[in-house]
Amino acid sequence: MKRAGTYSGILSGGISGRTGPHLLPLARIKKIMKKSSDDVKMISGEAPIVFSKACELLIEEITKRAWNITVQGKRRTICKEDVASAVITTDTFDFLVNLVLDSANSQDSPRP
Repeated sequence: MKRAGTYSGILSGGISGRTGPHLLPLARIKKIMKKSSDDVKMISGEAPIVFSKACELLIEEITKRAWNITVQGKRRTICKEDVASAVITTDTFDFLVNLVLDSANSQDSPRP
């Protein structure tokens, strides 16, 4: 089964064969998982590792799409508007649209 091989690759240091510390802090991921619901009591050691890899892949994908928008704008620095545009124009990221819209709106309004 291909899926099992992929997961075992992630657990042993990543699909690319990278070993050592993960790019995202596993303790922080575990803390977020526990805060997600009062029903979450126990978390296996492998679950935060899989979440870490999933987050890495999500960040990579949004960054690639934001970079394309940056290049189209003839710029060399990704800005928050590029990230927001990447999220808004990609159906897969619909679950993040309100987040980027709320973030953009809260930055535009004056603070007391």
